[in-house]
Amino acid sequence: MDRLTGLLVAARDGDDAALTEAVRTAQTDVRSYLRLLVDAPDLDDAVQETFVRTYRSLGRFRAEASGRTWLLSIARRVAADTVRRAARGRRIRSVVESGQQGAPVASPSDEHALRELVGRLAPSRRDAFVLTQLVGCDYAEAAAICAVPVGTIRSRVARARSELLEQVRAARSA
Repeated sequence: MDRLTGLLVAARDGDDAALTEAVRTAQTDVRSYLRLLVDAPDLDDAVQETFVRTYRSLGRFRAEASGRTWLLSIARRVAADTVRRAARGRRIRSVVESGQQGAPVASPSDEHALRELVGRLAPSRRDAFVLTQLVGCDYAEAAAICAVPVGTIRSRVARARSELLEQVRAARSA
């Protein structure tokens, strides 16, 4: 068992000092990871939210995966929630600023481009991506809808994101 995992197990069992040390130990990894996923103004809040969720979930930590893996999976969910919340805020501001209820969020060409990119994904990846990233289902809900394990949904979403990023990069360099 690595040091961070041991600290999280001790924290789960009630050792407050171990919890403090686990946060100190993992903070750099969590911050570095989230820096790549959320906008700079949201970074501190996302890091803090990751550790709040970690604290709330400690009772369920079984150390089946390393503490680092567990923490970064929590950070990933925090990042997804942060990005969704920011996008929702932008849509609301767009409607408010335009003065029109139900004003389009993106231009028709942006929406068409997104549909085209997502349409190129393999059906299983497209379903997982659309359910979790566009519809707002959590991974468990998407897994139930697709009748696959949650880990499969996470994998499909990650692969979909990678493919989409590759498509965007290819389009920019063309």
